[in-house]
Amino acid sequence: MLQVKRVYEPPSSADGFRVLVDRLWPRGLSKERAHVDLWDKDVAPSAALRTAFHHEALPWDVFATAYRAELAGSPAVDALRAIVAEHDDVTLLYATHDEAHNHALLLREALTAPAG
Repeated sequence: MLQVKRVYEPPSSADGFRVLVDRLWPRGLSKERAHVDLWDKDVAPSAALRTAFHHEALPWDVFATAYRAELAGSPAVDALRAIVAEHDDVTLLYATHDEAHNHALLLREALTAPAG
């Protein structure tokens, strides 16, 4: 199972292998409290795209299209897909407050799509 969860939520045994998919470490969160098994910065949105979305009010649909394009050309997605295949349960962790509009949802979509 591949799930998505805010990194600030308490870890659970159901999380399985926990992967932080943000480029920056979450504010105010110690590494011990985060219980992260892997910090994969390479699958996070580029710094320019992240800044445009979070600080310059880039609309969600424009962000989603641009991030999908970044993911489509990224060998990091294939590497993470291989790691995900090694575990029964994987949780993609993100820090943003918006549970409906965040890059981890788009990344899960890319990881579960047929490779090609």
